[in-house]
Amino acid sequence: MKNLTVIAHPLVQHNLTRLRDQRTQPQEFRRLLGEIASLMIYEATRSFSLKKVSVRTPLETTAGSKLEREIVLVPVLRAGLGMLNPILEIIPHARVGFIGLKREESTLIAHFYHKSLPKELGRCEVILIDPMLATGGSAVAALDFLKEQGAKRIRLVSLVSAPEGIARVRKSYPVLPIFTAAIDRQLNKVGYILPGLGDAGDRLFGT
Repeated sequence: MKNLTVIAHPLVQHNLTRLRDQRTQPQEFRRLLGEIASLMIYEATRSFSLKKVSVRTPLETTAGSKLEREIVLVPVLRAGLGMLNPILEIIPHARVGFIGLKREESTLIAHFYHKSLPKELGRCEVILIDPMLATGGSAVAALDFLKEQGAKRIRLVSLVSAPEGIARVRKSYPVLPIFTAAIDRQLNKVGYILPGLGDAGDRLFGT
């Protein structure tokens, strides 16, 4: 599928398998998720535009490159927090926004409970971090909000995705770049990804 990248790096897949294991405890889960996030962000930022600059080395002036636009990271709470800090270690100059969404269990509809974004999103590269792309409802709600706030260049980073969630995002955003470590089989009756890894937020924080 166009603009859909499955990151099959051996270290990503190795750590993902350990994340899926129900025996993996929260401390180890957090560490593994962070390692995967660090690896995924390299692929997710590969196509960012650069501009030419000159730099003075200790010996002479030479040509160099600089990111053309600022980067804004927007994790979807709660689970997105587990990927945020490792990505900030790679991109320490990035600005950060937060979107809080809670899925109503009976209808599977996502409702906002928190919105906080930097200004001037239109001149930035925005990375939406939503670890579990399940029904796609939360991702689409977050993408809609980012668009309303002026974001023009957005890409979605999800750890595990369901075909139903990908289809839902594609219906609203046909060319949005999506980066994921796995496309799993399907959703169950209550909207969890199968085989998945359970509730990422619960496993991350031990709740």
